[in-house]
Amino acid sequence: MVRLVAFGLCAALLGFAAPTAGWAADDDTDWPCPQQRTGAISAAAVWSGPDIAKTGRWDDDEEAAVLARKLASRRTPLDEMDGLIDAFAAKAGADKDDRLTHVFAGVLEIVNSERDRVMAGVARYARGQKRLADKIRAEADKIGDEQENKDLSPAQTLDLAKTDLKWDRRIFDERAHALSYVCETPTLLERRVFEIARKIQERL
Repeated sequence: MVRLVAFGLCAALLGFAAPTAGWAADDDTDWPCPQQRTGAISAAAVWSGPDIAKTGRWDDDEEAAVLARKLASRRTPLDEMDGLIDAFAAKAGADKDDRLTHVFAGVLEIVNSERDRVMAGVARYARGQKRLADKIRAEADKIGDEQENKDLSPAQTLDLAKTDLKWDRRIFDERAHALSYVCETPTLLERRVFEIARKIQERL
């Protein structure tokens, strides 16, 4: 019975590290998400407005910087953005195009920075999960060996299996569930930048 528990647990944990179980099929073994790990969001991928490199530093424009930080923040709902951008554009006057470009440049830099932090955190999280998986496998092997101990009854051995594995397995499962949500974050940030770029370009 205990051997079956140990075998089943090890099989499940071995699946945690396999690309077919949701790991990206590339050489980055620290990346656990089914979504492909990609580099920074490029302006060319989402922006067809003025060259952001030719309008000066976005954070030199204090009002543009304030708006960029507000739009980049996930606390700001998408349905509030139109009003914020319209108010800024109306105030910008003849400099509207350059200043809205500053806003986009700021959003892109801020979101890319956040996205880098999230992706680094995902990789650290995955390494922690792999260490925990190794620990649980070792515990399962140890419990299997205890089956040979003649001083323990089968019931005692099974109780030991449940006691040793219960909390580590619970932590593992909770982290795996949370990881599936965190894996979505880089994609959500990409979509946010695309939507902000679209809204700004409509006003150029």
